[in-house]
Amino acid sequence: MKINIRPATAQDVKQMHALINHYAKEREMLPRSLNSIYENLQEYLVAMDGKKLAGCCALHVSWEDLAEVKALAVDQNTRGKGVGTKMVLACHKNALKLGIHKVFCLTYRPGFFEKLGYKQISRDELPHKVWGECINCPHFPDCGEVPLIVDLSAKTKKR
Repeated sequence: MKINIRPATAQDVKQMHALINHYAKEREMLPRSLNSIYENLQEYLVAMDGKKLAGCCALHVSWEDLAEVKALAVDQNTRGKGVGTKMVLACHKNALKLGIHKVFCLTYRPGFFEKLGYKQISRDELPHKVWGECINCPHFPDCGEVPLIVDLSAKTKKR
């Protein structure tokens, strides 16, 4: 399998929407509307296995030195093959290009992100602006997502 990570296009949105909301129905991630994906399209990357969408992910800038990896979804037939890791690392690369060194996520699967160097934090450590999206969530206020963060400047210094 040869996976190509690239910026998402408008032609990818319906497949991305279906993939994300498949996992949302399983309560493994939060749902996204078509409108939300289109409005934030420039934040998304897709993983392509040939012409087939293997996954998607977004990097959302939250503040001066803080961005969020969100909407990470990998096709069931592709899970466990490193696609999610490649997508998160591509988001890290994009964050660094933007001059952002801290990246966080809110997830139901903290173990995946911990393998990539993320550390669990208290929700109180994130700016209140981050929680603006939560108010519109059907699971608010008790969604159960775990906040994690990674400092990319510490990771790049180790290399």
